[in-house]
Amino acid sequence: MLNITHVWFLAQHFLLSAKARSLSLAKVIRLCDDEAHAVFKSIRWAATGGEPVCTRCGCAAAYEITTRKIFKCKACHAQFSVTSGTIFASRKLPIRDILAAIAIFVNGAKGYPALQLSRDLDVQYKTAFVLAHKIREAMAHEQSQVEIDGEVEVDGAYFGGYVKPANRKEHRIDRRLALHQNGKRQVVVVMRERNGQCLPFVARTEAAGTPVVAERIKPGSTVFADEANHWDVLSAKFLTKRINHSEAYSTHDACTNMAESFFSRIRRAEIGVHHHIAGKYLNAYALEMAWREDRRRLSNGGQYLDAMGAALGHPVSRAWKGYWQRADRSAA
Repeated sequence: MLNITHVWFLAQHFLLSAKARSLSLAKVIRLCDDEAHAVFKSIRWAATGGEPVCTRCGCAAAYEITTRKIFKCKACHAQFSVTSGTIFASRKLPIRDILAAIAIFVNGAKGYPALQLSRDLDVQYKTAFVLAHKIREAMAHEQSQVEIDGEVEVDGAYFGGYVKPANRKEHRIDRRLALHQNGKRQVVVVMRERNGQCLPFVARTEAAGTPVVAERIKPGSTVFADEANHWDVLSAKFLTKRINHSEAYSTHDACTNMAESFFSRIRRAEIGVHHHIAGKYLNAYALEMAWREDRRRLSNGGQYLDAMGAALGHPVSRAWKGYWQRADRSAA
């Protein structure tokens, strides 16, 4: 007969297992400058075994100026560093701090606040805020390449623009009405493959996101949705199965539970981690949560390498380079 300890072990969640812990933040912090530089090289130029490739002409023949930790191309004579042409270009932080920042950011199961990151790295809040959003931008670029097909669940949920309820019942208002919103409340619409990837985007209303849903799902897929009228147009392109949530959460195989579980992750990030995600940043947070949700069964070391690869493979950010020097981010 199995004892209680053995039963608990059999039911142990992946995140509690040793396989989920393959990254040690302590080891990253203990790296010296040369070791951190070598790690950056090995990840950025993995295709050439860590040998530098010119960011201007693509030539693989380059030599290192060790006193300045930069490289010089033998073909076009351009000088470049290990972060040139990446999202971390024009950095001021040491390489080791960037490696540590990514490790800390990835380890946050429900996200990681910029204020706490600034304390961990001993940098200004502005620095941590921009650094975290650069990592999110790299993650979002990976999500933009996602193609959704097969059995796909579609749903939408409102985020941002929270209105605190009044203390007494007679003073409370219906917060769902547009009259009582502050203009920042928007809908995150998600398309999620069953046992597959998530693809979220932000729209003013769930109905306004319907054309995007129709474009991003491959023909021949089966779409699961609730009985809201705006999803009716999907029936012309896909096999649709609908669920009436006023009667049941699921009927046979018709449900949107996996889409709603994704919203649970964003809701926990909004309430428990960031406390406020809205407006022009909501899409970045939604795509970050999709990246985390898709890799929830990957060890933290695997997630770290994925995030590093995405960041070092991403070009210079148009939105976040010189962010604090601009009055309006939308001008990028």
